[in-house]
Amino acid sequence: MDKQNKKDRYNGDLVNEKIRFPEVLVIGPDGESLGKMSRIDAYRKAESYELDLLCVAPQANPPVCKIINYGKYRFDAQKKAKEAKKNQKIIELKEIQLTPQIGQHDIETKVKAAIKFLEDGNKVKVGVRFKGRQMAHPEVGNETLNKFLEYVTDYATIEKKPVLDGRWLTCVLSSKVKK
Repeated sequence: MDKQNKKDRYNGDLVNEKIRFPEVLVIGPDGESLGKMSRIDAYRKAESYELDLLCVAPQANPPVCKIINYGKYRFDAQKKAKEAKKNQKIIELKEIQLTPQIGQHDIETKVKAAIKFLEDGNKVKVGVRFKGRQMAHPEVGNETLNKFLEYVTDYATIEKKPVLDGRWLTCVLSSKVKK
């Protein structure tokens, strides 16, 4: 077997010939302790069972090796990793844009969208965009943002307080609803 293929097969684990400790503590295939022995004797013992020798605790003194079916061990580890990845929830940052002179019905529509995002477990970035002369009265945009925040207080907590950044007044909300 060529080196690259062997490297892929062992996936960084200390298995069989890759174990370089002079003496190891060996655990048999049924979980019983076989005691301390040289790595060569441990490897031969694993071959007698027609299994592999895997170093499970290289930092221990002496290192602990277990006689197992390495192919089955890797398959189970990959299956667990895949299952853990599948159960992982990725939180997205959704964005809602408002203007200082937004109408009542429009703000209610934006609130419904924000509540839907928050119920899905996402974060919401709310931004009020100022155009032209609107920058002269940022308090109007602040009132609009506060009105919006009043509507969503039951569903969200303010993660980042409102900040005026250039022509945008933004804040970030995180969900109170755990999904």
